[in-house]
Amino acid sequence: MKILMVCLGNICRSPMAEGILSHKATSLHLPVTVDSAGTGNYHVGESPDDRAIATAGKFGVDISGQQARQFTVEDFDRFDHIFVMDTSNRRNVLQLAEREEHRAKVRLMMDVLYPNEEMEVPDPWFGGQEGFVRVFEMLDTACDRFLTDAKDQLKRS
Repeated sequence: MKILMVCLGNICRSPMAEGILSHKATSLHLPVTVDSAGTGNYHVGESPDDRAIATAGKFGVDISGQQARQFTVEDFDRFDHIFVMDTSNRRNVLQLAEREEHRAKVRLMMDVLYPNEEMEVPDPWFGGQEGFVRVFEMLDTACDRFLTDAKDQLKRS
């Protein structure tokens, strides 16, 4: 199973989500490949935000080796699930979808926990370190639920 995490710049939320899900899947020996991307090209080639790296590291997840990239149309065919962090990024991704099959892969990350409630993962960029911790905890809980829900399907793969 291949999963893509998407936010705006690919330096805060989506790298943490990628790191969390990859770390958990590896620990559980589940066949999951995770990547992340941004809908914007502001930070292409950059490492995650230092605050995101520090927060993830505090919880035992190393995201320091990641590099930001921009979401592309080809990602629809490369990934089974595309999780976006907020409705703005969902709209940006869906604008690139060429087929219904593509649109069906896209959903808000927090829909895993709160289906159809349009709950977003807030962008911690302008806040302090506590915002990054809050976002990490939200993503950690959502990733746990996703893996719990997908575990049977993953073991059959």
